[in-house]
Formats: sequence, structure tokens, C-alpha cells
Amino acid sequence: MDKVVGSPQEAIADIPDGATVTVAGFGLGHRFPTSLLEALRDKGTTRLCLVCNSLGGKNDVRQQLVERRQVRKLMVAFSARPGIRSAAEDQIAAGEMEFEMVPQGMLVERCRAGGAGIPAFYSPVGVGTDVAAGKEAREFDGKQYVLEQAIHVDYALLRAWRGDRAGNLQFRGGSQNFNPSFAKAARVAIAEVDEIVEVGAIPPEAIDLPGIFVSRVVKATRTVSVDELWAGRPTRRTEETARTYFGKPGLTRSEMARCAARLLAEGSVVNLGMGLPTLVSNHLTDRDVLLHAENGILGYGPIVDGDDIDPDVYNAGSEFVSLQSGASFFDSVTSFEIARGGLLDAVILGAYQVDQEGNLANWSTPEMVGGGIGGAMDLVAGAKALIVLMEHRDSKDRAKLVRQCDYPLTGLRCVDIVVTDLALLRRTDDLFALEAIAPGFTIDEVLQLTDMEVRTPEHVQIMA
Repeated sequence: MDKVVGSPQEAIADIPDGATVTVAGFGLGHRFPTSLLEALRDKGTTRLCLVCNSLGGKNDVRQQLVERRQVRKLMVAFSARPGIRSAAEDQIAAGEMEFEMVPQGMLVERCRAGGAGIPAFYSPVGVGTDVAAGKEAREFDGKQYVLEQAIHVDYALLRAWRGDRAGNLQFRGGSQNFNPSFAKAARVAIAEVDEIVEVGAIPPEAIDLPGIFVSRVVKATRTVSVDELWAGRPTRRTEETARTYFGKPGLTRSEMARCAARLLAEGSVVNLGMGLPTLVSNHLTDRDVLLHAENGILGYGPIVDGDDIDPDVYNAGSEFVSLQSGASFFDSVTSFEIARGGLLDAVILGAYQVDQEGNLANWSTPEMVGGGIGGAMDLVAGAKALIVLMEHRDSKDRAKLVRQCDYPLTGLRCVDIVVTDLALLRRTDDLFALEAIAPGFTIDEVLQLTDMEVRTPEHVQIMA
């Protein structure tokens, strides 16, 4: 049985108008099936339903499919990203495209269920949020769950390191991500690979996705470089920059990350969310802290650049990282089993708002069409402790610590600690207490910039 086809064009030739297609790959551009996507774009197939993590960065082929109006519906964990305005947002806002926001862990789990013959299942993810609206809810052991439907698709587009003529696939580093679950949900799975080998060349124990789940294998004709991965990313401030309040600088981004790192216990397993939280990994050198990322890495280290970059070793924020001794790789299904299964001692996330009841809003603002749920809802559902790391005020000088969130919620009463560039607050007895403030600021100054009720103890420390 030889599943190798001659070209990406041949591999996708039978994808018809109106097909539902999953697209594997992670972040803005890591190991996406770009050759197959370019062939699909050039074929001009229309009315597609795309099921994927996101549309990637500026000039990504997925963005081009939308710009050419080849997509009628999106099922994604990210429909929008801060600083990147896309054609998808415009079409969704105009009512020209359907879309469904799906938490990242639910995206892979619903696909896994579709492939496993399970029509639906109950999940703790998103309870009390917009993604649970209209879904059946049920209580088990005193906890609320929502019913999630399995996802079935017509075609899956995959990207692997090596594939043999029987369709067996081997992935490299942290690049399994969505590939296995997307393949299993599909009627036809098509994999583009860096290298085609003969049957038997991949040892049985090294096969990450058995060929029974793969219909076609094709040699990749397009490889995205590391430089291209970073092109089109929104500009972020450097680690050593600090915002000013009352004419005085708060903590730098690096200092905030260091403060959050000090809260982590030795021997803990921790997930770091996108953006500012990823900087925490740079402050854990020689610490006994095991870092987990949603794309499927356990045991990574600080962010790297230059010659230290391995294109298949990156965190959930798409930043290239080092590996610690004993690190392991797996797919996103396993990664979210770790998250929802209660194996994470702490999760550190960014936020748009946190309110005095401990509710978290971190995936959408009024300026965004849809937003970016990513894996946050799954992480919140299973974390033993949730630390929010964010600046005290937003870019328009609005309070982020508020009496009641008015942005869409990520989780209910889930925030335990907040670290900002001005303060450290800890929630006990359903109220946040001011534990420490930034050097050079007074308690009154911090409270003036805080729009929630805060308990102020007799002794407040200085953040170092």
C-alpha cells in the first residue's frame, strides 16, 4: 500500500467546494502544512469551513484564503490577536462569515472524540462563560459541566517531519500539537513531510501517528524559515521597559516576571501563558520548577535566540526556548489532559481584567471581533493555583483591577494571586489583600489606580 502522491496539488485535488478542513500547526506559523495550503489556495476551492488553532500571522496562507473569500466558516481558538487586524474580523463583523470560538483543549478533544466514535462528552471548560451559552449543562459530584459535541471533518491537512509509504508519521520536537487529533477526526488525512522514507525506516516505537489514520503523504515543497515565523508579529516592549504612573516608573516587565517566579514552589509543575508570563521562564534557572506548554512540551527552559534556536522547540507563545534535562514531547490532547487533570500546580496568565470576585477576563475586548481564547479556559479549569501577571492599567489608562469584569469571562472565581507593575495582591476569604507594592509608590497611590475593593493589612511589603 503506497500512500505517497507526487505533489501537493495532486494531494488536495479532490477537496471540493464546501468541504470542512482541519489545519494542524501551532501559533503564528510553526510547522503548518504550508505546501498543501498554497495548493488549496491556488486551486480556488470556496465555501470552506476551516477548523484550526488560528489564522496565523500577517501574510499567512490561511489569512490569504480568507482574503480571497474562500472561507465561509471558522472554528478556531483565535479569531483575532492584539495588534493584528485581519480580513476575518472584517468579514465576521459584516456578517459575511460564520465563526465559532472553541477553547484550544476542547478543539483537540472534540476532534479526538469524533475520531473515537464518541458523539459528545461533558467538560468543565468554559462553565459560566460565553462559550457555554446554549449548551446543555449538568452537575457531577457538585461541579458544573457543559456538553460538547464531537467534531467530524472531511479533510485534515497535517505537517510531519518524516513519513513512510504506508502513511506512518514521525514528528520532531514539540510539533505534534494538533496533528493526531485532527487526523483522527477526518475522513481523509493528508500529510506533507520534510522527508519520505521507505516502510521500516521509522522504528515502530518512533511512529507518532500510525498510517491507518493517514490517507496520503506528500513531500513538502515549501518550508517556512525562522525569519518568516517572526515576520508580521506585533511589536512588544522590551523586558527592561517600564510604564510610568504619577511620573514614576513601575516595575519593568522583567522585574514583574521575576516577582511571579518567586511565588512558585520548588518541585512544582507550571504552565506559562502567552505574552508577559512567558518571561517567567527566564527567571527559573537552577530552580526545581517543571514548565509545561500547550503545544506539547514538558520541561523547557529560558527563551533563546540566534544559533540556540531549534525551530521545533517553542513555547505556547511561539517563542523559541531551551530544553531541560528530562524534557518530553507529546501531542496537544496529552498536554490538555495534564492541564484539565489537575496536574498543574500553578498557571500564570495575562489578563485584560480581574475583578474583586476573582473572575478572569483575558480573551477579548470590545475592540476585537471574537478574540483569542487559546488554552486559557482549559488551564483555568484544572489549575491548582492561578496567578495573573499583567500591568496595573491598560494602554488607554483604564483600570484592569475592577469591581466587576465587563469583558467576556475566561473563568469564574478562579484568580488566586495578581502581580502587576505596581502591586502584588492575594485573594483570601473572597477579597484581594494588598501584600506588596512597587518601590517608590505609596499605598494610596496604588489604590487610586485600582478600581476594586482591596483589603490593606497593617504591614505592606515592597516588591523586589
